Amino acid sequence: MDDYTTYPSGLRLTGRRVVVVGGGHVAQRRVPQLIAARADVHVVSPAVTPAIEGMVGSGEVTWHERGFADGDLDEAWYVVAATDDRAVNEQVSAAAEARRIFCVRSDDATRATAWTPAVGRHAGVTVAVLGQREPQRSAAVRDEILEGLREGTIVARHQRDRSPGVVLVGGGPGDPELMSVAGRKALMEADVVVADRLAPRELLGELPADVELIDVAKLPRGRSALQEEINRVIVERALAGKRVVRFKGGDNFVFGRGYEEVIACREAGVPVTVIPGLSSPIAVPAVAGIPVTHRGVAHEFSVVSGHLPPGHPESLVDWAALGRLTGTVVLMMAVENAPLIAEVLVEGGRPATTPVAVVCNGTMPGERTVLATLGTLATELAAHDVRPPAIIVVGDVVAVAHPAHFA
Repeated sequence: MDDYTTYPSGLRLTGRRVVVVGGGHVAQRRVPQLIAARADVHVVSPAVTPAIEGMVGSGEVTWHERGFADGDLDEAWYVVAATDDRAVNEQVSAAAEARRIFCVRSDDATRATAWTPAVGRHAGVTVAVLGQREPQRSAAVRDEILEGLREGTIVARHQRDRSPGVVLVGGGPGDPELMSVAGRKALMEADVVVADRLAPRELLGELPADVELIDVAKLPRGRSALQEEINRVIVERALAGKRVVRFKGGDNFVFGRGYEEVIACREAGVPVTVIPGLSSPIAVPAVAGIPVTHRGVAHEFSVVSGHLPPGHPESLVDWAALGRLTGTVVLMMAVENAPLIAEVLVEGGRPATTPVAVVCNGTMPGERTVLATLGTLATELAAHDVRPPAIIVVGDVVAVAHPAHFA
């Protein structure tokens, strides 16, 4: 056993005086963790970083704008010596030792009486890893544990949240790597998963064997509309005591009919929560390298459903108004109606030379981008055999992303 054997313990620092000596980048990393622990944080340093100064300005930290004095540790419970001056850190260590206060040293861990672990928190669990003065190893192990906790892969099935109800999970644009950790964890805790066709399909293969998977595309349409049948299924399973995840592509409330499902659950007295997903009309162009706004080019963007053609009696879109705007227009579910939409936008005032990008299968292995203008869009869609799913971006931001093509 070496001299650096440690005894792990959790410190309850709420309301207790903690002193950080030094105001540089090491202190900048430590102070937010102490604030999160609700400690009474005092920074002693002639100067501090702008980030720490911001914490001082918000009232989260008390700054003593001077050098360290032994009396700064009076009434303290914990101290961090984080200066770049070894002599000052030695002074802090000695003052802490005299007062029996545990002291962390940023310059020499062997001279410290406490070490700062790599810390993370999830769902009421605090993970702290000490790797025998190997901070990178400690951080790597912590991250692996946290990922497992967030995704539900290292918690026994009997320990998961089994409370009945419905969770609406947005799966993002398609690539499972772009789905939130909260969404992944919800999937792992589900008894029933009701999945859309565009939800990240690879994740369904990771579900435990006892999870009931309901493919929305295969639900019977018979006596009711498909959405009404989905509402019935999720409510029915939840009332039977199941934890139901309604798994969608993109975000629940952006052309996802998610709020219809919220209403159905509330009317039936079923608890319902929402885990948002990356919204495809923003995420897909971003992954394809196209900004929906850009300084000096587009200060606004509109996201529009194109599943109904212009002039359709049930369409709520003011296509003429969109034609008069100068910002970016992002069209969803619009491949079939895109030629007519392009004509209407030009009639409304958009130049026929307005750049257009069609991102097909965004974020997926088969992703490709077809470039056109409003005037050539119909021809390019046919020439490249564009089929859904695709997101169409209309506006000068496309030329920003592809200057050579639109030179």
